[in-house]
Amino acid sequence: MKNQKGFTLIELMVVVAIIGILAAIAIPQYTRYQAKSKVAAAVAETSAMKVGVDDAVNSNTAPTLALAGGAASSANCSAIAIAGSATANVTITCTITNAPSIVQGKNVVWTRTADTGVWACSSTVTDTTLLPKSCGG
Repeated sequence: MKNQKGFTLIELMVVVAIIGILAAIAIPQYTRYQAKSKVAAAVAETSAMKVGVDDAVNSNTAPTLALAGGAASSANCSAIAIAGSATANVTITCTITNAPSIVQGKNVVWTRTADTGVWACSSTVTDTTLLPKSCGG
């Protein structure tokens, strides 16, 4: 009798099933990780602009992207906008881009109240577990 080399069909099917189960668990977790990372990057990117906006408001100048040290878009934000004036509430808004569908197109908004100068973060991302602690997560 010959000594056979290799694997039987059932052994190969078990291996394929195990790989399928692992992939079914890993892919959604990785997608959530990517989404959480994109939201955190958008929050950090827009948070850095708060100092420039504060400087503009404190010098009684209307804040702009140029004064805040920002650009109209980036790798994380398809649109970045600053709205408001030196005497009214100011918002910095980022529309998330290049991200998984659960956060794609959602907004991260920093709002500065005119009377206190305090910043608050809000977002249209519905799953709060994807938000960093600085933005309601």
